[in-house]
Amino acid sequence: MPNRVLQSARKAVAESFTGLPAPFWWLWVATLVNRLAGFVATFLAMYLTIGLGYSASFAGLVGSLFGGGAAAASVIGGALTDRIGRRPTVVIAQVATGVSILALGLVKHQIWIALLAFTVGVVSHASRPAIGAMIADMVPDKNRGKAYSLNFWAANIGFGVSAAAAGFLAEQGYFLLFVGETIATLICAVLVFLKVPETRKPPEAKGADQGGGQAGFRLVLRDGPFMSLVALTFLVVVMFQQAATTLPITMGQESFSSADYGLLLSLNGLLIVLLQIPLTRAVRNRQPLHMLTLAALLCGLGFGLTAFAGSLQLYAVTVGIWTLGEIIFAPIGMQTVAQLSPEHARGRYQGMYGLAWSSAALATPVMSGFVIDHLGADALWAMCAAVGIAAAGGFALLSRPVERRTQKEESTSNKTTDGVGTPA
Repeated sequence: MPNRVLQSARKAVAESFTGLPAPFWWLWVATLVNRLAGFVATFLAMYLTIGLGYSASFAGLVGSLFGGGAAAASVIGGALTDRIGRRPTVVIAQVATGVSILALGLVKHQIWIALLAFTVGVVSHASRPAIGAMIADMVPDKNRGKAYSLNFWAANIGFGVSAAAAGFLAEQGYFLLFVGETIATLICAVLVFLKVPETRKPPEAKGADQGGGQAGFRLVLRDGPFMSLVALTFLVVVMFQQAATTLPITMGQESFSSADYGLLLSLNGLLIVLLQIPLTRAVRNRQPLHMLTLAALLCGLGFGLTAFAGSLQLYAVTVGIWTLGEIIFAPIGMQTVAQLSPEHARGRYQGMYGLAWSSAALATPVMSGFVIDHLGADALWAMCAAVGIAAAGGFALLSRPVERRTQKEESTSNKTTDGVGTPA
Protein backbone atom coordinates (compact mmCIF):
# COMPACT_ATOMS: atom_id res chain seq x y z
CA MET A 1 0.00 0.00 0.00
CA PRO A 2 2.69 2.59 0.85
CA ASN A 3 4.42 1.89 -2.48
CA ARG A 4 1.16 2.36 -4.36
CA VAL A 5 0.49 5.65 -2.61
CA LEU A 6 4.06 6.81 -3.33
CA GLN A 7 3.75 5.87 -7.00
CA SER A 8 0.43 7.70 -7.23
CA ALA A 9 1.99 10.79 -5.64
CA ARG A 10 4.94 10.68 -8.03
CA LYS A 11 2.59 10.39 -10.99
CA ALA A 12 0.52 13.35 -9.78
CA VAL A 13 3.65 15.49 -9.36
CA ALA A 14 4.98 14.49 -12.77
CA GLU A 15 1.68 15.29 -14.49
CA SER A 16 1.50 18.65 -12.73
CA PHE A 17 4.90 19.78 -14.02
CA THR A 18 5.27 18.06 -17.41
CA GLY A 19 3.82 18.64 -20.86
CA LEU A 20 4.82 22.30 -21.07
CA PRO A 21 7.33 23.75 -23.58
CA ALA A 22 10.78 24.92 -22.48
CA PRO A 23 10.06 28.62 -23.25
CA PHE A 24 7.19 28.50 -20.76
CA TRP A 25 9.58 27.46 -18.00
CA TRP A 26 11.93 30.33 -18.82
CA LEU A 27 8.93 32.66 -18.62
CA TRP A 28 8.05 31.02 -15.30
CA VAL A 29 11.57 31.67 -13.99
CA ALA A 30 11.36 35.28 -15.18
CA THR A 31 8.04 35.71 -13.33
CA LEU A 32 9.53 34.23 -10.17
CA VAL A 33 12.62 36.46 -10.32
CA ASN A 34 10.46 39.51 -10.95
CA ARG A 35 8.19 38.86 -7.97
CA LEU A 36 11.04 37.83 -5.66
CA ALA A 37 12.09 41.47 -5.65
CA GLY A 38 8.67 43.12 -5.76
CA PHE A 39 9.63 45.42 -2.92
CA VAL A 40 8.68 48.94 -3.89
CA ALA A 41 4.90 48.69 -4.31
CA THR A 42 4.58 46.93 -0.94
CA PHE A 43 6.73 49.37 1.04
CA LEU A 44 6.16 52.60 -0.92
CA ALA A 45 3.82 54.17 1.66
CA MET A 46 6.19 53.33 4.51
CA TYR A 47 9.15 54.72 2.55
CA LEU A 48 7.36 58.00 1.88
CA THR A 49 6.08 58.52 5.42
CA ILE A 50 8.93 57.10 7.53
CA GLY A 51 11.87 57.29 5.16
CA LEU A 52 11.17 60.74 3.67
CA GLY A 53 8.83 62.19 6.29
CA TYR A 54 5.93 63.02 3.97
CA SER A 55 2.32 63.00 5.17
CA ALA A 56 -0.05 60.08 4.98
CA SER A 57 -2.19 62.12 2.57
CA PHE A 58 0.71 62.48 0.14
CA ALA A 59 1.50 58.77 0.46
CA GLY A 60 -2.14 58.02 -0.36
CA LEU A 61 -2.01 60.28 -3.41
CA VAL A 62 1.14 58.54 -4.64
CA GLY A 63 -0.49 55.16 -4.10
CA SER A 64 -3.49 56.26 -6.14
CA LEU A 65 -1.22 57.49 -8.94
CA PHE A 66 0.58 54.13 -8.94
CA GLY A 67 -2.79 52.36 -9.15
CA GLY A 68 -3.93 54.66 -11.94
CA GLY A 69 -0.78 53.84 -13.87
CA ALA A 70 -1.47 50.12 -13.42
CA ALA A 71 -4.99 50.58 -14.81
CA ALA A 72 -3.67 52.49 -17.83
CA ALA A 73 -1.05 49.78 -18.35
CA SER A 74 -3.72 47.16 -19.00
CA VAL A 75 -4.88 49.02 -22.10
CA ILE A 76 -1.44 50.20 -23.23
CA GLY A 77 0.23 46.83 -22.67
CA GLY A 78 -2.58 44.96 -24.39
CA ALA A 79 -2.38 47.16 -27.50
CA LEU A 80 1.42 46.92 -27.67
CA THR A 81 1.29 43.15 -27.27
CA ASP A 82 -0.78 42.82 -30.44
CA ARG A 83 0.99 45.59 -32.36
CA ILE A 84 4.73 45.12 -31.76
CA GLY A 85 4.74 41.60 -30.35
CA ARG A 86 4.78 39.76 -27.03
CA ARG A 87 8.52 39.57 -26.36
CA PRO A 88 9.33 43.20 -27.27
CA THR A 89 6.53 44.40 -24.99
CA VAL A 90 7.84 42.38 -22.04
CA VAL A 91 11.47 43.39 -22.58
CA ILE A 92 10.74 47.10 -23.08
CA ALA A 93 8.39 47.18 -20.08
CA GLN A 94 10.88 45.43 -17.79
CA VAL A 95 13.80 47.65 -18.80
CA ALA A 96 11.63 50.75 -18.36
CA THR A 97 10.52 49.45 -14.97
CA GLY A 98 14.09 49.00 -13.79
CA VAL A 99 15.10 52.49 -14.89
CA SER A 100 12.01 54.23 -13.46
CA ILE A 101 12.17 52.40 -10.12
CA LEU A 102 15.81 53.37 -9.65
CA ALA A 103 14.92 56.97 -10.51
CA LEU A 104 12.05 56.88 -7.99
CA GLY A 105 14.51 55.85 -5.29
CA LEU A 106 16.79 58.77 -6.13
CA VAL A 107 14.33 61.66 -6.32
CA LYS A 108 13.05 63.46 -3.23
CA HIS A 109 10.82 66.24 -4.57
CA GLN A 110 7.05 65.64 -4.40
CA ILE A 111 6.35 66.38 -8.05
CA TRP A 112 9.02 63.99 -9.31
CA ILE A 113 7.91 61.30 -6.87
CA ALA A 114 4.31 61.62 -8.06
CA LEU A 115 5.26 61.54 -11.76
CA LEU A 116 7.60 58.58 -11.34
CA ALA A 117 5.10 56.66 -9.21
CA PHE A 118 2.56 56.90 -12.04
CA THR A 119 5.27 55.89 -14.54
CA VAL A 120 6.29 52.88 -12.46
CA GLY A 121 2.61 51.88 -12.22
CA VAL A 122 2.36 51.91 -16.01
CA VAL A 123 5.59 50.18 -17.00
CA SER A 124 5.61 47.60 -14.20
CA HIS A 125 2.17 46.32 -15.24
CA ALA A 126 2.46 46.74 -19.01
CA SER A 127 4.06 43.33 -19.50
CA ARG A 128 1.21 41.36 -17.90
CA PRO A 129 -1.07 41.21 -20.98
CA ALA A 130 1.96 40.11 -23.04
CA ILE A 131 2.83 37.31 -20.61
CA GLY A 132 -0.77 36.11 -20.59
CA ALA A 133 -0.84 36.14 -24.41
CA MET A 134 2.53 34.34 -24.59
CA ILE A 135 1.25 31.49 -22.45
CA ALA A 136 -1.89 31.21 -24.59
CA ASP A 137 0.26 31.20 -27.76
CA MET A 138 2.78 28.56 -26.67
CA VAL A 139 0.67 26.19 -24.56
CA PRO A 140 -2.07 23.98 -26.07
CA ASP A 141 -5.57 24.51 -24.72
CA LYS A 142 -5.59 21.26 -22.70
CA ASN A 143 -2.57 22.42 -20.65
CA ARG A 144 -3.34 26.13 -20.34
CA GLY A 145 -5.08 25.80 -17.00
CA LYS A 146 -1.99 24.09 -15.62
CA ALA A 147 0.31 26.71 -17.16
CA TYR A 148 -1.60 29.69 -15.76
CA SER A 149 -1.80 27.96 -12.39
CA LEU A 150 1.96 27.42 -12.31
CA ASN A 151 2.58 31.04 -13.27
CA PHE A 152 0.24 32.25 -10.52
CA TRP A 153 2.04 29.90 -8.13
CA ALA A 154 5.43 31.40 -9.05
CA ALA A 155 4.11 34.92 -8.52
CA ASN A 156 2.85 34.05 -5.04
CA ILE A 157 6.06 32.29 -4.04
CA GLY A 158 7.99 35.35 -5.13
CA PHE A 159 5.64 37.72 -3.30
CA GLY A 160 5.91 35.73 -0.06
CA VAL A 161 9.69 35.77 -0.14
CA SER A 162 9.91 39.42 -1.17
CA ALA A 163 7.60 40.55 1.64
CA ALA A 164 9.93 38.95 4.20
CA ALA A 165 13.15 40.11 2.52
CA ALA A 166 11.91 43.67 2.06
CA GLY A 167 11.59 44.20 5.79
CA PHE A 168 15.21 43.18 6.31
CA LEU A 169 16.47 45.34 3.44
CA ALA A 170 14.47 48.35 4.63
CA GLU A 171 16.26 48.18 7.98
CA GLN A 172 19.57 48.54 6.13
CA GLY A 173 18.28 51.45 4.05
CA TYR A 174 15.22 52.00 1.86
CA PHE A 175 17.32 52.66 -1.23
CA LEU A 176 18.32 48.98 -1.25
CA LEU A 177 14.68 48.14 -2.03
CA PHE A 178 14.86 50.20 -5.21
CA VAL A 179 18.23 48.76 -6.20
CA GLY A 180 17.10 45.19 -5.58
CA GLU A 181 13.92 45.54 -7.66
CA THR A 182 15.85 47.28 -10.44
CA ILE A 183 18.29 44.39 -10.67
CA ALA A 184 15.49 41.81 -10.65
CA THR A 185 13.49 43.49 -13.42
CA LEU A 186 16.57 43.79 -15.63
CA ILE A 187 17.37 40.10 -15.07
CA CYS A 188 13.79 39.32 -16.07
CA ALA A 189 14.20 41.36 -19.28
CA VAL A 190 17.43 39.54 -20.16
CA LEU A 191 15.88 36.10 -19.53
CA VAL A 192 12.90 36.82 -21.76
CA PHE A 193 15.09 38.37 -24.48
CA LEU A 194 17.53 35.44 -24.58
CA LYS A 195 15.32 32.43 -23.80
CA VAL A 196 11.72 33.17 -24.82
CA PRO A 197 10.98 33.41 -28.56
CA GLU A 198 8.38 35.70 -30.04
CA THR A 199 5.07 33.80 -30.08
CA ARG A 200 2.92 36.18 -32.12
CA LYS A 201 2.37 35.03 -35.67
CA PRO A 202 3.84 37.39 -38.30
CA PRO A 203 1.37 39.85 -39.87
CA GLU A 204 1.43 38.04 -43.22
CA ALA A 205 0.09 34.92 -41.50
CA LYS A 206 -3.06 36.79 -40.46
CA GLY A 207 -6.06 38.10 -42.30
CA ALA A 208 -6.24 41.67 -43.50
CA ASP A 209 -8.64 42.57 -40.71
CA GLN A 210 -6.49 40.99 -38.01
CA GLY A 211 -3.60 43.38 -37.80
CA GLY A 212 -1.82 44.18 -34.61
CA GLY A 213 -4.28 46.54 -33.05
CA GLN A 214 -5.58 48.57 -36.02
CA ALA A 215 -9.14 47.97 -34.81
CA GLY A 216 -8.19 49.08 -31.31
CA PHE A 217 -10.39 47.68 -28.57
CA ARG A 218 -13.66 47.78 -30.53
CA LEU A 219 -13.44 44.06 -31.20
CA VAL A 220 -13.05 43.39 -27.48
CA LEU A 221 -15.81 45.75 -26.35
CA ARG A 222 -18.29 44.20 -28.78
CA ASP A 223 -17.65 40.70 -27.44
CA GLY A 224 -20.65 40.28 -25.15
CA PRO A 225 -19.67 37.02 -23.37
CA PHE A 226 -16.12 38.24 -22.78
CA MET A 227 -17.16 41.65 -21.46
CA SER A 228 -19.62 39.86 -19.16
CA LEU A 229 -16.67 37.84 -17.87
CA VAL A 230 -14.74 41.08 -17.30
CA ALA A 231 -17.63 42.65 -15.35
CA LEU A 232 -18.07 39.56 -13.17
CA THR A 233 -14.32 39.42 -12.58
CA PHE A 234 -14.43 43.01 -11.35
CA LEU A 235 -16.98 41.96 -8.70
CA VAL A 236 -14.83 39.05 -7.53
CA VAL A 237 -11.67 41.15 -7.37
CA VAL A 238 -13.51 43.78 -5.31
CA MET A 239 -13.94 41.00 -2.75
CA PHE A 240 -10.27 40.03 -2.93
CA GLN A 241 -9.30 43.65 -2.29
CA GLN A 242 -11.09 43.61 1.06
CA ALA A 243 -8.13 41.65 2.43
CA ALA A 244 -5.96 44.74 1.97
CA THR A 245 -8.56 47.39 2.83
CA THR A 246 -11.41 46.39 5.16
CA LEU A 247 -9.82 43.39 6.89
CA PRO A 248 -6.99 45.33 8.61
CA ILE A 249 -9.45 48.07 9.63
CA THR A 250 -11.88 45.55 11.10
CA MET A 251 -9.15 43.73 12.98
CA GLY A 252 -7.78 47.00 14.31
CA GLN A 253 -11.22 48.01 15.58
CA GLU A 254 -11.37 44.69 17.44
CA SER A 255 -7.96 45.30 19.06
CA PHE A 256 -6.00 42.78 17.00
CA SER A 257 -2.39 43.74 16.31
CA SER A 258 -0.63 44.33 13.00
CA ALA A 259 1.28 41.10 13.69
CA ASP A 260 -2.05 39.24 13.82
CA TYR A 261 -3.04 40.73 10.47
CA GLY A 262 0.36 39.83 9.01
CA LEU A 263 -0.10 36.27 10.22
CA LEU A 264 -3.37 35.98 8.31
CA LEU A 265 -1.77 37.31 5.12
CA SER A 266 1.02 34.76 5.59
CA LEU A 267 -1.64 32.04 5.88
CA ASN A 268 -3.13 33.18 2.56
CA GLY A 269 0.26 32.94 0.85
CA LEU A 270 1.12 29.61 2.48
CA LEU A 271 -2.16 28.03 1.39
CA ILE A 272 -1.63 29.19 -2.19
CA VAL A 273 1.88 27.72 -2.26
CA LEU A 274 0.73 24.40 -0.75
CA LEU A 275 -2.62 23.94 -2.50
CA GLN A 276 -2.30 25.64 -5.90
CA ILE A 277 -0.89 22.63 -7.75
CA PRO A 278 -3.01 19.82 -6.22
CA LEU A 279 -6.22 21.87 -6.39
CA THR A 280 -5.60 22.80 -10.02
CA ARG A 281 -5.09 19.11 -10.76
CA ALA A 282 -8.33 18.24 -8.96
CA VAL A 283 -10.47 20.63 -11.06
CA ARG A 284 -8.61 20.32 -14.38
CA ASN A 285 -11.38 18.37 -16.13
CA ARG A 286 -14.24 20.52 -14.85
CA GLN A 287 -16.11 23.05 -16.96
CA PRO A 288 -14.24 26.36 -16.36
CA LEU A 289 -17.34 28.52 -15.81
CA HIS A 290 -18.65 26.04 -13.25
CA MET A 291 -15.38 26.41 -11.36
CA LEU A 292 -15.58 30.20 -11.55
CA THR A 293 -19.09 29.91 -10.10
CA LEU A 294 -17.72 27.83 -7.22
CA ALA A 295 -14.85 30.26 -6.69
CA ALA A 296 -17.22 33.24 -6.45
CA LEU A 297 -19.36 31.40 -3.90
CA LEU A 298 -16.31 30.54 -1.80
CA CYS A 299 -15.14 34.16 -1.86
CA GLY A 300 -18.58 35.45 -0.90
CA LEU A 301 -18.84 32.89 1.89
CA GLY A 302 -15.34 33.54 3.24
CA PHE A 303 -15.58 37.32 3.27
CA GLY A 304 -19.20 37.27 4.42
CA LEU A 305 -18.37 35.11 7.45
CA THR A 306 -15.75 37.67 8.51
CA ALA A 307 -18.60 39.60 10.14
CA PHE A 308 -18.87 36.78 12.70
CA ALA A 309 -15.14 36.27 13.32
CA GLY A 310 -14.31 37.22 16.87
CA SER A 311 -11.05 35.34 17.32
CA LEU A 312 -7.87 34.89 15.35
CA GLN A 313 -8.79 31.24 14.75
CA LEU A 314 -12.12 32.19 13.19
CA TYR A 315 -10.44 34.83 11.07
CA ALA A 316 -8.06 32.11 9.86
CA VAL A 317 -11.05 29.95 8.87
CA THR A 318 -12.53 32.77 6.79
CA VAL A 319 -9.18 33.45 5.13
CA GLY A 320 -8.88 29.74 4.31
CA ILE A 321 -12.30 29.72 2.63
CA TRP A 322 -11.76 32.73 0.39
CA THR A 323 -8.19 31.65 -0.37
CA LEU A 324 -9.61 28.43 -1.86
CA GLY A 325 -11.75 30.63 -4.08
CA GLU A 326 -8.71 32.69 -5.08
CA ILE A 327 -6.69 29.56 -5.92
CA ILE A 328 -9.46 28.32 -8.22
CA PHE A 329 -10.40 31.68 -9.71
CA ALA A 330 -7.08 33.22 -10.76
CA PRO A 331 -5.73 30.59 -13.22
CA ILE A 332 -9.13 29.48 -14.54
CA GLY A 333 -10.06 33.09 -15.24
CA MET A 334 -6.90 33.49 -17.34
CA GLN A 335 -7.58 30.16 -19.06
CA THR A 336 -11.11 31.30 -19.99
CA VAL A 337 -9.77 34.57 -21.40
CA ALA A 338 -7.37 32.59 -23.60
CA GLN A 339 -10.23 30.40 -24.82
CA LEU A 340 -12.42 33.38 -25.71
CA SER A 341 -9.77 35.58 -27.34
CA PRO A 342 -8.95 35.41 -31.06
CA GLU A 343 -5.26 34.70 -31.61
CA HIS A 344 -4.59 38.06 -33.26
CA ALA A 345 -6.19 39.98 -30.37
CA ARG A 346 -4.95 38.07 -27.34
CA GLY A 347 -3.01 41.05 -26.01
CA ARG A 348 -6.05 43.31 -26.05
CA TYR A 349 -8.25 40.65 -24.45
CA GLN A 350 -5.65 40.05 -21.74
CA GLY A 351 -5.33 43.80 -21.26
CA MET A 352 -9.07 44.32 -20.85
CA TYR A 353 -9.22 41.42 -18.39
CA GLY A 354 -6.31 42.94 -16.46
CA LEU A 355 -8.20 46.25 -16.40
CA ALA A 356 -10.91 44.54 -14.34
CA TRP A 357 -8.29 43.68 -11.71
CA SER A 358 -6.55 47.05 -11.64
CA SER A 359 -9.83 49.01 -11.69
CA ALA A 360 -11.12 47.01 -8.75
CA ALA A 361 -7.88 47.66 -6.87
CA LEU A 362 -8.24 51.38 -7.60
CA ALA A 363 -11.92 51.70 -6.71
CA THR A 364 -12.23 49.37 -3.72
CA PRO A 365 -10.47 51.51 -1.04
CA VAL A 366 -12.78 54.44 -1.73
CA MET A 367 -15.95 52.33 -1.90
CA SER A 368 -15.06 50.30 1.19
CA GLY A 369 -14.15 53.38 3.22
CA PHE A 370 -17.49 55.00 2.38
CA VAL A 371 -19.47 51.91 3.43
CA ILE A 372 -17.52 51.48 6.67
CA ASP A 373 -17.96 55.15 7.63
CA HIS A 374 -21.71 55.21 6.95
CA LEU A 375 -22.91 51.64 7.55
CA GLY A 376 -20.14 49.87 9.44
CA ALA A 377 -17.79 46.99 8.62
CA ASP A 378 -20.41 44.28 9.23
CA ALA A 379 -22.58 45.78 6.49
CA LEU A 380 -19.65 45.64 4.11
CA TRP A 381 -19.03 41.96 4.87
CA ALA A 382 -22.71 41.27 4.24
CA MET A 383 -22.38 43.07 0.91
CA CYS A 384 -19.43 40.82 0.07
CA ALA A 385 -21.64 37.78 0.60
CA ALA A 386 -24.27 39.29 -1.69
CA VAL A 387 -21.66 40.18 -4.32
CA GLY A 388 -20.30 36.62 -4.21
CA ILE A 389 -23.76 35.15 -4.78
CA ALA A 390 -24.49 37.62 -7.59
CA ALA A 391 -21.17 36.92 -9.32
CA ALA A 392 -21.71 33.17 -8.98
CA GLY A 393 -25.14 33.52 -10.59
CA GLY A 394 -23.60 35.54 -13.42
CA PHE A 395 -20.92 32.92 -14.08
CA ALA A 396 -23.57 30.17 -14.05
CA LEU A 397 -25.65 32.05 -16.64
CA LEU A 398 -22.53 32.70 -18.73
CA SER A 399 -21.45 29.05 -18.78
CA ARG A 400 -23.81 27.97 -21.57
CA PRO A 401 -22.88 30.65 -24.17
CA VAL A 402 -19.15 30.30 -23.38
CA GLU A 403 -19.31 26.53 -23.69
CA ARG A 404 -21.17 26.74 -27.03
CA ARG A 405 -18.63 29.25 -28.33
CA THR A 406 -15.54 27.25 -27.33
CA GLN A 407 -17.04 24.07 -28.78
CA LYS A 408 -17.79 25.88 -32.05
CA GLU A 409 -14.24 27.25 -32.26
CA GLU A 410 -12.73 23.82 -31.49
CA SER A 411 -14.89 22.29 -34.21
CA THR A 412 -13.82 24.93 -36.73
CA SER A 413 -10.16 24.44 -35.79
CA ASN A 414 -10.43 20.68 -36.22
CA LYS A 415 -12.09 21.04 -39.63
CA THR A 416 -9.35 23.42 -40.75
CA THR A 417 -6.67 20.99 -39.59
CA ASP A 418 -8.35 18.06 -41.30
CA GLY A 419 -8.68 20.00 -44.54
CA VAL A 420 -5.06 21.16 -44.60
CA GLY A 421 -3.05 18.47 -42.88
CA THR A 422 -4.75 15.16 -43.71
CA PRO A 423 -6.48 13.70 -46.72
CA ALA A 424 -10.25 13.53 -46.61
